[in-house]
Amino acid sequence: MSDFSFISNAHPSYIESLYANYRQNPDSVEEDWRAFFKGFEYGSPENGQVKSSSTPIHAKEFQVLALINAYRFRGHLESTTNPIRKRRDRNAKLAITDFGLSEADLDTSFAAGKECGIGGPATLRDIVAHLRRVYCSNIGFEFNSTQDRDKRRWLRTRIESHHPEKDYEIPLDKKRRILEKLNDAVVFEKFLHTKFIGQKRFSLEGGESAIVGLDAIINKGGELGVKEVFIGMAHRGRLNVLANVMGKTYEHIFTEFEGTAIPDQSFGDGDVKYHLGYSSQVTTPSGKVVHLELVPNPSHLEAVNPVVEGFARAKADILYDSDYDSLLPILVHGDAALAGQGIVYETVQMSKLEGYATGGTLHLVINNQIGFTTDFDDARSSTYCTSVASVVHAPVFHVNGDDPEALVFAVELAMEYRKHFKEDVFIDMLCYRRHGHNEGDDPKFTQPEMYDIIVKHPNPREIYSKELIERGHVQKQMADELEEKFWASLQERLDNIRQQPLPYTVQKPEAAWQALKKADPADFKSSPKTGVPRDVLQKVTAHLLQIPNGFSALSKAKRLLEDKQKMYSENKLDWAMGELLAYGTLLVEGKDVRISGQDVKRGTFSHRHAVLFDAKTNEQYNRLEGIQPDQGRFRIFNSLLSEFGVMGFEYGYSLGTPHSLVVWEAQFGDFHNGAQTMVDQFITAAESKWNRMSGLTLLLPHGYEGQGPEHSSARLERFLQACADLNIVVANVTTPANFFHLLRRQLTWDFRKPLIVMSPKSLLRHPECVSPPEDFEEGKSFQEVLVDPITNKKSKPAIKRVLLCSGKIYYDLLLKKYQDKRDDIAIIRLEQLHPLPETQLDTLLAKYGHPELLWVQEEPANMGAWTYIAVHYKPGHIRLVSRKAGASPATGFKKIHDQQQDLIVEQAFS
Repeated sequence: MSDFSFISNAHPSYIESLYANYRQNPDSVEEDWRAFFKGFEYGSPENGQVKSSSTPIHAKEFQVLALINAYRFRGHLESTTNPIRKRRDRNAKLAITDFGLSEADLDTSFAAGKECGIGGPATLRDIVAHLRRVYCSNIGFEFNSTQDRDKRRWLRTRIESHHPEKDYEIPLDKKRRILEKLNDAVVFEKFLHTKFIGQKRFSLEGGESAIVGLDAIINKGGELGVKEVFIGMAHRGRLNVLANVMGKTYEHIFTEFEGTAIPDQSFGDGDVKYHLGYSSQVTTPSGKVVHLELVPNPSHLEAVNPVVEGFARAKADILYDSDYDSLLPILVHGDAALAGQGIVYETVQMSKLEGYATGGTLHLVINNQIGFTTDFDDARSSTYCTSVASVVHAPVFHVNGDDPEALVFAVELAMEYRKHFKEDVFIDMLCYRRHGHNEGDDPKFTQPEMYDIIVKHPNPREIYSKELIERGHVQKQMADELEEKFWASLQERLDNIRQQPLPYTVQKPEAAWQALKKADPADFKSSPKTGVPRDVLQKVTAHLLQIPNGFSALSKAKRLLEDKQKMYSENKLDWAMGELLAYGTLLVEGKDVRISGQDVKRGTFSHRHAVLFDAKTNEQYNRLEGIQPDQGRFRIFNSLLSEFGVMGFEYGYSLGTPHSLVVWEAQFGDFHNGAQTMVDQFITAAESKWNRMSGLTLLLPHGYEGQGPEHSSARLERFLQACADLNIVVANVTTPANFFHLLRRQLTWDFRKPLIVMSPKSLLRHPECVSPPEDFEEGKSFQEVLVDPITNKKSKPAIKRVLLCSGKIYYDLLLKKYQDKRDDIAIIRLEQLHPLPETQLDTLLAKYGHPELLWVQEEPANMGAWTYIAVHYKPGHIRLVSRKAGASPATGFKKIHDQQQDLIVEQAFS
């Protein structure tokens, strides 16, 4: 079938002029038009006879073709997809008169009929009837934003060859499964509504067909080679999905409703039932075993999206050698959240990028036409809630939720498209919400008219059962049997009969997580040894400092490596080398490293240069590949300009395996606040809420160098305020060697914790911020607390004052101490702020008797680490030296910044 989409944008008179040119000289028109004209001359009917190729085409053929293309592009605007409301007039302009045709043409035969799935010439009446059956029935096919001609042809061929009046050609056994799934979905909601009156459950009533859709997606996925499915869920319908898709037992769900489920009270606080995740495995009707993972998520709608994608990508990389056909991410959206939450756009925008692709996501929208209590007119400007699909030219299938057969056809078509093109597809299932936002909410306060309709509307199971009997597809006996089973099943649930959970085989990454322990305070008394043998250090260093033969490095890159080589010969390693050595030595040990963020290949401050670019060919050279044949994988990706989406993706990736170091770097530290939801809802709280550990590392450039309010503070105070129950590690490191050990400790511990690093800016090139190679070698480890070298050399110093600090300010204080020769003052650095290293601090301070204690910080008094230190370490015994409290993190004037910085240092020593 040819693609004639270009015709719909061409005026008939223009086409006629082209045709006249073609008749005179075929080579004078473009190839597409040439093929079009030739095909129509050959196949056009004249009085029942096929015309010869020399007979001109009737001008109205062009108008019929334009009509056909209009239905392809705009037919969805007249589709019967809304189960409860009359379709709003979107001015689709599909009348034959809009194309210069009239009723007099209805019984005229046109060759264009063969172009719309009929198979040959047909009357205009039959062509219009066919187009309305295909494009204006219970599925609205929206694929006009798909720019690729092959994709449009692929979709059109399958869409126009199906016949809704033939029940989408669904076999009887599949119809029976549809009805059984609808039974299960309705049973579950009736049970909860009966047994737990008034409790929040965000019921699926009105959208029960979603269970049919998810079941069909998983079954079709199994047929197409999917081994693992990752689901990110909206609240609405989550419990039904857990029970009827994931196979979570009713008994398990009951205990959560009754508040008696305490799997491990010592491990965390738990969460409400409609936030919880679950893992299981199902056997599809075709005999395929598919692993299912429902990812836990908070009330922050759509925030789970990038987490699911990252989790899926990690499993693809680790278990399936990056074969995306083996896995399937499914994101279940609510219509209002899909249209309103920006993270949806970020996630979709990531879908085709090298570092974040997962082979296409199946988006299922449970479109109940309302958001909280807001009607869709107030919830979006776009015609559809799925307008974000156009960002990546993804097709959208709008489906009437009361027609489960149409839904099954749509999701199976979507799965085939995803398999073929490795891209996202959206299923917009229009339904309704039988109750209010939750079961205690009265929806008639805001939608009285709509809920007058809903209260009288039968559920999808009742509608489908009746249709099957009327169509003769389900004999009365079978219908009675299913009806009897339906009520017996309901009674079983009410009687709380024990179910058997689905079997589950633990995968390799999950076994690795289970082998880890839960951290306790004793684990933070000291750090494990993380140094490496000298020969390994030398091998990795030598590899990092060489450029392969034939690679034309930029002159600046050459000088950079020469400078590093010179420093190494002087027994010094700077920050960049310390970081790269951490990655390189982990790779040598067979562990994978993944790092992403904005410009991470070179580093925001041009310090890392993990990847070099050929000056002539722009070819990339990854400096951490090829250290040795059997090393781990080093994956580094410059990200899109996103914080929320990318941080969420990397958090999800970190859930995929405990044995990979996963790093997200912010361009500037305070940019993480664009992803504050990920920090608050996932990174700092997931272990407590959902028993999910993560070893994600965040590198947040932090330090006051006079760059203004937005480029100084990584908002250290926010992380410290969220610290409790050993949930995260917060560090502000001042030496390359300590950073090396800090990163390696992430994979050395026999538990996992997110690591938040206030990473440096000016210290990247500070002449004093260097470490000797021996500090990286065997026997060495991360030092939670460090004392300045002058004080450290004295056995019994007469110390009158101790300056406690963290991060870059240390080097300013150390310079002042050198200049003023203040041997009576010691400077102690907290390299790790949380968990607070009290034991190490107490041991160190005990050497000095009872000195005056000052906490010195660059940040304003109401920011930085001060309030955390004041509460958690010797309350009332430490005095603060800092900038004055402020609404903004820093001044925007360099001169004032310098004065403030000088004053802090002066006050610390005065």
